Amino acid sequence: MRFQLTDDQRALRDGVRQLLARRFGPETLRAALDAPGLDRAVWRQLGEAGFFVLRLPETDGGVGLGLPEAVLAFEEAGRALLTGPLVATHLAAGTVAGAATGEAVVAVVDGGQVEWLAEADVVLGEVAGATPLRSVDPLTPLHRVPERAEPDSVAVLLTASEQLGTAARVCELAVQHARTREQFGRPIGAFQAVQHTCADMLVRAETARAAVYAAAVTADPVDIAAARLLADEAALRGARDCLQVHGGMGFTWESEVHLHLKRTWVRVRRGGGVTDSEELLAGDLVAGAG
Repeated sequence: MRFQLTDDQRALRDGVRQLLARRFGPETLRAALDAPGLDRAVWRQLGEAGFFVLRLPETDGGVGLGLPEAVLAFEEAGRALLTGPLVATHLAAGTVAGAATGEAVVAVVDGGQVEWLAEADVVLGEVAGATPLRSVDPLTPLHRVPERAEPDSVAVLLTASEQLGTAARVCELAVQHARTREQFGRPIGAFQAVQHTCADMLVRAETARAAVYAAAVTADPVDIAAARLLADEAALRGARDCLQVHGGMGFTWESEVHLHLKRTWVRVRRGGGVTDSEELLAGDLVAGAG
């Protein structure tokens, strides 16, 4: 089986990347840090571009693509640190009025927490007794809820796709910095320890990519669980390693590195994270052995 992207899939990926570069580039990201909140104009433009209806049939007003294409779009969203309840709104596009066009923002109870509860027009799941949390990510407001919802497998995969985008982006940032930052009269990328760190980041990201893309083709819950574990690890360890390569500079507000690490921590806590995915994989192994 071949997993090379088609020309149409490459065009979709590049188109989403260009759209996000125009609408949610570095200046917009910095502005969001100064005035946190959901940019409704960006949200509506995502709707106009078909981001939320990629998987809806054309007869229902959608684009008519599949899960592999949605994975590519969400990978780019993760790479750009795009804010907002993207997964929840995407999944609700066929059932919640206004979600498809970006006119409505949808939040969902996921993993015992809700992202963007205060700014959502529609909340799916039980939120009675929700209490605000001090989010580690300044761009993702959180609430804790008493009841823990079962994760949707597509939501798990799309979260893995966002994590994959982060893993790829922090690898790029680390390599770029290693090529330009000098110590002892040489770029730090000339030192073997930094080279090994960057190589390990790339290997983890590409391993996760293969798993995420394969799970998008099979849509098997076990494959999705494995992809989520690999993507979470690639994003989390990659962001930490990128921060290490940048040194103290990576902690500054002028750098996006620490924001990737913080967003990764938030995504890890969504439904389908380490515990859920490990339990699913363990159950499959036991069933196969029995």
